[in-house]
Amino acid sequence: EVQLVESGGGLVQAGGSLRLSCKASGFSFDDYAIGWFRQAPGQEREGVSCISSRVGSTTYADSVKGRFTISSDNAKNTVYLQMNSLKPEDTAVYYCAAVRTWLPSLIMTEYEYFGGGTQVIVSL
Repeated sequence: EVQLVESGGGLVQAGGSLRLSCKASGFSFDDYAIGWFRQAPGQEREGVSCISSRVGSTTYADSVKGRFTISSDNAKNTVYLQMNSLKPEDTAVYYCAAVRTWLPSLIMTEYEYFGGGTQVIVSL
């Protein structure tokens, strides 16, 4: 059974940092790209970042470039999203997702599996 479990969300002041984790199980981690998506209240889910550890490639949405860093620990089947210089507009539920490809993508419809999400709230 494929499982993606996010953790690390919480409440932080603007300018602060959080590190999200996505623990994957039930599939061959190396064959999948893992992405982070987020959804704010009343808005559509959007791609934030993605990593393909097999080819060592990452991609980021323009809104988070220079502030967020995605990384993976293949030995632990875990992907991390380090979020620095957080802004109130980063407030959302953050989801990790998996797609069987070696190419990183932020196109949500390409993804096969999603986790249950973790809430991030950035206060002024």
